[in-house]
Amino acid sequence: MKTDIHPTYNEDVKVTCACGNTFTTGSTDEKIEVEICSNCHPFYTGVEKVVDSAGRVEKFKARMQAKTDTKSKAEKKAEKREARAEQEEA
Repeated sequence: MKTDIHPTYNEDVKVTCACGNTFTTGSTDEKIEVEICSNCHPFYTGVEKVVDSAGRVEKFKARMQAKTDTKSKAEKKAEKREARAEQEEA
């Protein structure tokens, strides 16, 4: 193995996030600055941040709401059967 080709490994490197959270880890860098950490990432926090300029999310949610509000096929068939039965009785 060649000597003096590997970077030095630092045991205590300070990681700073844009949200202000700091922690230490090991790395070959002396200082690490990140934009998102486990303290502010939506997957870990459960807070959903949706950036939508064209209204696509609202349109999608409206379509899904409309689908859940409509009756199922079985309910529609039952209503048709009841309507036919009423017509036959009259």
